[in-house]
Amino acid sequence: MNAEDDFGLWERELKPEIPRVQAGSASGRGMVAAAAVVAAGCTILITLGQAPLGAAGLILSSLILLLWRIGM
Repeated sequence: MNAEDDFGLWERELKPEIPRVQAGSASGRGMVAAAAVVAAGCTILITLGQAPLGAAGLILSSLILLLWRIGM
């Protein structure tokens, strides 16, 4: 009788692999498109004289995209 321990199999059962978003996927392209639209909107606000609102929008959208990217 073979009493070989298959630690790799046991570890995979406890920690299932999390599916990752591939670089060319639709989700990644959607994130880039959303970032471009928000950045354009904030730039228009800054150009129209609403600099504090445009800057706040850029900062907030950057924070949201960063958190989205790291998976929170």
